[in-house]
Amino acid sequence: MLTHVVLMKFTDPADAPEAKERLEALAGRVPQIRGLSAHLDVVHSPVSYDLCLVTRHESADELRSYQQHPDHLELAGWLRPRLAARAVVDHEG
Repeated sequence: MLTHVVLMKFTDPADAPEAKERLEALAGRVPQIRGLSAHLDVVHSPVSYDLCLVTRHESADELRSYQQHPDHLELAGWLRPRLAARAVVDHEG
């Protein structure tokens, strides 16, 4: 199992709740997602990111298929202009 973790910092942190809703909606529409959780930051420290996305996939190929899925690409088009920073970690387990 491959776990895909994305931390997002928004230019306007008020966009984070809508991003969370949009991301959670992908779970029912993208078959390559085996699990998905999205969490908003509650501490808001100077080093905090606004949102953490965790998705699970059977393989790296399945992750790539998820990333190329039309629903993911549409959401990415909405997200990218709103992001100030993004960090990604993909790990097994």
